[in-house]
Amino acid sequence: MSTVLLLALIASQLCLVSGELLMKRAMDLTNATPIPWRRFIPRFLSAIACMSGWFFLWGGILQRADLSFVYPFEGLSPILVMLGAAIFLKEKLTLRTWIGIALISAGVALVSAS
Repeated sequence: MSTVLLLALIASQLCLVSGELLMKRAMDLTNATPIPWRRFIPRFLSAIACMSGWFFLWGGILQRADLSFVYPFEGLSPILVMLGAAIFLKEKLTLRTWIGIALISAGVALVSAS
C-alpha cells in the first residue's frame, strides 16, 4: 500500500466521522424553539463539507485501489463514530456497545488479514 493511499484512507475516515459528529450537533439544535439558525447553519454546512470531502476522497481511493482491499477500512467508521460520540458528545457507551465495537474490530481484522 502506498503512503498516499494510506493517508487518503485515514483522511476519508476522519472526514466521515467528523461529518457525522457535526451533523449530530447541528440536528440537536433543531430541538430548540425557535431554532438558533446562527449556530445551526455553520454546523450543518461544516457537516455537509466534511461528508462531501469523504465522498470525493472515497471516489479517488476506489479509482486507484481494489474495493476488496479498501472496504475493510470503511468498517472502522462505526468504531470511530462511537469513540467520537463518547469523547466529543459526552454520550455514554454501555457494555453492549463496547462488545459491539470489539466484534466489529475483530471482523475488520479478519477481513483485512485475508
